[in-house]
Amino acid sequence: MKLRINASPERPVNGWGVISAAVMGGFSLLMAFSQPAAAQEAKHLNLTEAVQLGVQNSKVLRLSQTRIDQAISRFNQVKDESKPKASVNYTYNHAEIPTNVFQMSKEAEPFYLPKRADAFLGTLSVQEVIFAGNKLKYAKESTDLMAQVARLDAEKDKDEIAYTITNAYFNLYKLQQSQKVVAQNLQAIDKQIKQSQRFFEQGIVTKNDVLRFQLQRSNVELTGADLETNRKIVVYNLNVLLGLPENNDLVVEEAAAPDGRSVSLAAYVDSALTNREELQAIDLNSRAAETNIKSIKADALPALVASADAYHINPSGAFIPPSHGSLTIGSVGLTAAWNFDRLWTNKNKLTEAKIQKTQLDISRELTTDQLKTEVNQNYQRYLLALDKINILQTSIAQAEENDRSEASRYTNKVASATDRIEAQTRLFQALINLELAKADAGLAYYTLLKSTGNIID
Repeated sequence: MKLRINASPERPVNGWGVISAAVMGGFSLLMAFSQPAAAQEAKHLNLTEAVQLGVQNSKVLRLSQTRIDQAISRFNQVKDESKPKASVNYTYNHAEIPTNVFQMSKEAEPFYLPKRADAFLGTLSVQEVIFAGNKLKYAKESTDLMAQVARLDAEKDKDEIAYTITNAYFNLYKLQQSQKVVAQNLQAIDKQIKQSQRFFEQGIVTKNDVLRFQLQRSNVELTGADLETNRKIVVYNLNVLLGLPENNDLVVEEAAAPDGRSVSLAAYVDSALTNREELQAIDLNSRAAETNIKSIKADALPALVASADAYHINPSGAFIPPSHGSLTIGSVGLTAAWNFDRLWTNKNKLTEAKIQKTQLDISRELTTDQLKTEVNQNYQRYLLALDKINILQTSIAQAEENDRSEASRYTNKVASATDRIEAQTRLFQALINLELAKADAGLAYYTLLKSTGNIID
């Protein structure tokens, strides 16, 4: 979920009626003053606390943990397969013999059988695989690698959650800062309205000048209404992400990111190649593919199985046989078996397994190139965001000077109300743009960290 600040599509992007769409300013202070009794106390959060809360309460990570548990369970199941196999059974047989006289020929003595017979047969068997081409060993290695892949997937999910929260956090910060600037803007406009009213009363300006400043204020208030709605949406979504009550009001603190320019692009790339879960997962899958090749080869090797069996034969028909009326036999054995047809039937399986290994090797190269490109792109965007801050700081100085000049000219009746309004618009737009640029630079820094696999320490 990506949270964005959306300007109203119904207002233009030029002039005071439009300052909201272009700069997305707000009036939370005005709203706070107008509704002090109804508003609940806001919860203050810094970025670290927000990320910790989100990770702690994430349902996505709970689901990821079940996948890890499932992979571990499969590994334990394979370990169980290496244990001795044992079975025991006790069978009762009843036979009816209607033709109970058996004679091989007319000259032979007849052999008389009973009309019915009962027998009990008990069997105890234990088997232990001594050698089977190390297939069980390779199976354990493979499932252990899959469990590690599941853990990596969970780490990747954690990074995504941290970034989503960071993104939402900075969006809320943008709104808060915009609202502060717009609140200042409203105060400045109120002063201008009072001045124009005095001039009107003195007959210096027309009523139209007063109306223009009042219209300017109405447009800024509409901007504030748009931004307050957006703020509530962002706060609600952030509460859901953090596992907090949806009706909580949130205030985020300033999130000034460290200056990442002291670290070179090459260092960021090296960090990504070391820490990114995608590469680690490919490496684990590649090892699993190698294990699969070994397992297929092992399937063509002979097997050696040790066994121990015990038999209890009771033909007396009674559950408890009379003395010397039963027979107990014990045996041990060692069986060597070789399904040598695997030498040719597994040939194509082995070819497919080798192809899968080659695909993973190529995939690693492609992923490495993609990660390098991603890190470089995020690094350049981060540098651009920092440059924008410097440019906007210069533009603010220019806008402040222009605003002072137009204010003086308007007071001296040299400039029109329109010129005065436009000067104010450019100044406050520059102020808001600077706050947005600072937030964008912070988010760009954490985007860069995410691409290196280090967004969470």
